[in-house]
Amino acid sequence: MTERTANMFGYIIKCMAGALTVFAISSLIDYQNLSWCLISTLLVLSPDGKDAVTLALSRIKANSIGAGIGLLCLLAGPSTMWTICMGLALTIISCYLLKLEASARTAMAATVIIMLHQQGAHLWNTATDRIIAVLAGCVLGLLITFIFHTLYKPHKNVPAEQKEETV
Repeated sequence: MTERTANMFGYIIKCMAGALTVFAISSLIDYQNLSWCLISTLLVLSPDGKDAVTLALSRIKANSIGAGIGLLCLLAGPSTMWTICMGLALTIISCYLLKLEASARTAMAATVIIMLHQQGAHLWNTATDRIIAVLAGCVLGLLITFIFHTLYKPHKNVPAEQKEETV
């Protein structure tokens, strides 16, 4: 099996573990709106095993920035095309200044998740519920990444010369 194929199967396992964990915990605590937690969990996970923990931490920082900016934009006024665009611009600028450009898409997703809410729902209840869901998803994604990369050690392709020596 090539390293690329092993990474693909590892990524599938991590994503399935993330989804199953979110569903299990939400059913235990009777939490119905699990979509934002699930999305945040999957955004934190990485297909490549080399810098998975570092990348997960970077994405958590970006998610936190996006959630915070989304909340600040809600203080500026209702979610409109203009406040969402302002939030996205502020998110990109913040990620750039904090050297998190690689995770800017994750941050922008968090900004939009926080700023959008259902019609008729109380704005602040929706925002705080989503912030908690985003942060919980990030923590679950980091936990899965840490466990997976602590327990799973992919085999290295051993050159033919070394295989003969070990036989």
